[in-house]
Amino acid sequence: MRMKAMADPAGAALVDLAPAVPPAQVPAAPAPDAAEGARDEHTRRAWDRLRTLVYDDNRRGEVSATLGLSFVKVKALRRLLVRPMSMRELALELATDKPYVTQIVDALAERGLVVRTVDEHDRRCRIATLTEAGREAAARSEEILTRPPAGLSRLSERDLAELNRILDTLTGADD
Repeated sequence: MRMKAMADPAGAALVDLAPAVPPAQVPAAPAPDAAEGARDEHTRRAWDRLRTLVYDDNRRGEVSATLGLSFVKVKALRRLLVRPMSMRELALELATDKPYVTQIVDALAERGLVVRTVDEHDRRCRIATLTEAGREAAARSEEILTRPPAGLSRLSERDLAELNRILDTLTGADD
């Protein structure tokens, strides 16, 4: 693609992004052969079915409705199930900022799911720790989120082994 600088009336430089070769002279991409077209169709169909399997089995919605919490609060509970964390650590785990984590922890504390304590090594730092009710809610969320979709129960042991082999290939776990 050729780029040609031009000036506009205000004096700013403009760039011409017109192709160097007129469209009529650009060679068309080769048409896929029948085998490649069929493979593309099979790939799209497989992806569509995988998406349907995952999205129709809306575990995020189910866990949020069951616990009466937004999914980000559920994620916070699940992270805190591993270990107590400072607000900064939890913000990093949730890929968000500290003020938002403070709101999340405040809401969880109001529900009796989390307690905040002062870090014994740094009094400026607050540590969020699950209460017993918080551990129960986090454990319940794990049960819901890790339960396989019902459709998988229709597969034989052999089919499940083959599916796992294929998924290992797709995710690079077989390397």
